[in-house]
Amino acid sequence: MAGSTAEYIQHHLTNLTFGQLPDGTLGFAQTAEEAAAMGFWSINVDSMAWSIGLGLVFAFIFRRVATAATAGVPGGLQNGVEMIVEFIEETTDSIFHHKNDLIAPLALTIFVWVFLMNLMDLIPVDWIPHTAQLLGVPYMKIVPSTDPNITMAMALTVFALILFYSIKCKGGIGFLKELCFHPFPPIMAPVNLILEGVTLIAKPLSLGLRLFGNMYAGEMIFILIALMFGAGAVYFVFGGVLQWLWAVFHVLIITLQAFIFAVLTIVYLAQAHDVEEH
Repeated sequence: MAGSTAEYIQHHLTNLTFGQLPDGTLGFAQTAEEAAAMGFWSINVDSMAWSIGLGLVFAFIFRRVATAATAGVPGGLQNGVEMIVEFIEETTDSIFHHKNDLIAPLALTIFVWVFLMNLMDLIPVDWIPHTAQLLGVPYMKIVPSTDPNITMAMALTVFALILFYSIKCKGGIGFLKELCFHPFPPIMAPVNLILEGVTLIAKPLSLGLRLFGNMYAGEMIFILIALMFGAGAVYFVFGGVLQWLWAVFHVLIITLQAFIFAVLTIVYLAQAHDVEEH
């Protein structure tokens, strides 16, 4: 039982990975060991496919609402989209006090996209992976935000924008002064550089790893609860109740994590634009 339980958990936590196989050819890993052996030069196809697909769903829905928007009585979908747009716009205005037309659309994209990726966690854990296995696909993880490659890719993209706007708004010298001459006097520049460097590097880590850690833990709880379904009628009913309760609570988590990622993005970019001390 222990072996089958471990295999069940490992199967649900393994990505469909494409890369170089042990014989030197390219293909999909058939075991978790093969996936791990592929190393850096591999790609988690399921994470990429689901994240890109959900991004297209987001773009399609919002574009459709934008083109069909009416000044009359709006429908439910238009109401929902307008509420999200207004919410993100108000949040951005309350944090970001500079002129940059990119920030609000970026925050909106991050919030909705991350929310949709997180939302996949509410689909019962066995449905899609089991169906994929029946079709000959060995692994299928459907929650892109449980893959650190996805969350850190988004975080590093935001980090690149932080560096770009820090240099653009403060100048290369100004940005270097900010790193070397704060918070202590200039004579302690090496100490300041270490402290500010750690603070700077912590920004993408706080974005990517926070999202990954929370969603991975949530997915693991769903998987552990699903193990109860095969342990008898009593455990099946108890597991169903737990699954429902955790799903209800998880709605808050997936929304909160999307909001935190968007808000931290706004905060970090606002700091990059802040040149008042220079």
